[in-house]
Amino acid sequence: MRTTIAACLFLVFGCSSLKSFSQSYKNEFGFKSDNDAYLFYGQDRYYTNGLMLFFRSATDQNKLGDKLEKFIYEVTAGQKMFNPQSGAAGKISQQDRPFAGYLYAGGSLNFFYKKENILKTSLELGTIGPDALGEDAQKLLHNTVGFYKIDGWQYQIENKLSANLSVQYTSLLHRSEYNKIDFSFEGYANVGTTFRGAGAGILMRTGNINQLFQSAYTNSTIGYHPKTARLVTSETFFYAKPQLNFVAYDGTIQGKTLNEGRQYAINKIVFAQQLGFNYSSRRFTFDFGLLFKTKEVKDIIHTHQFATISMLYRFN
Repeated sequence: MRTTIAACLFLVFGCSSLKSFSQSYKNEFGFKSDNDAYLFYGQDRYYTNGLMLFFRSATDQNKLGDKLEKFIYEVTAGQKMFNPQSGAAGKISQQDRPFAGYLYAGGSLNFFYKKENILKTSLELGTIGPDALGEDAQKLLHNTVGFYKIDGWQYQIENKLSANLSVQYTSLLHRSEYNKIDFSFEGYANVGTTFRGAGAGILMRTGNINQLFQSAYTNSTIGYHPKTARLVTSETFFYAKPQLNFVAYDGTIQGKTLNEGRQYAINKIVFAQQLGFNYSSRRFTFDFGLLFKTKEVKDIIHTHQFATISMLYRFN
């Protein structure tokens, strides 16, 4: 009898341990939607709307070196829209930043190391200006849901092709003994025709969290022949990230405007505070976040805040 019980316990825990390795999906598809309307403040200004689509795939981890835990490549496409203090600021004197659209497609290579360091390199190609279809998209949205009439895009940033390269580095600083809270360093640098700058911040996660190379926060839940067991089967955590940004150039603000619109001067130093909640099972991820930013333009009237919603689905 004791032998039978012991055998059953071995099968239960053995299969549970095996499950943490075997039930892993290697592909992921989803979207991210940014909008200040999600805050229910009644505001419609600055970075007012963004929609991004993602596809990610993990390579065979057995073919990676000893130091590398995962290698994930990503393909993305998106559109972002920017307003002055209102989408109805029809006069140039009312516009504390220009109307602008940004339409792009890109890809990234993501290297996840066993010591929980992450290196991400990304390239985006696209356009700003009327060809980015920001005016068309915003007018369609407002007409569809019955929002106010849009006016002012005649002074938007003019057409310009966009090519932007980004490098991001993340490194674990400390994790508590019972794996309930950790702190990581995050830094990035952008070089390109539309965005140039750099920034650094400290990420805090608390709750049921996985390693940085297994976490929904770092978009590394997928895997192919995983090497390391997860800390938890599903993640549920809150996160916060204060970040200091140096802005060398922002083409959605400093680009040349149509119809002799005015020029705008940026603030070189911008502070951002990100707060959010994430739930991730093996198959699905849901994330809701808030982002608060200090003034990006010297003559801008308000600080800015918006919310972001992400949903992802994993498959083989």
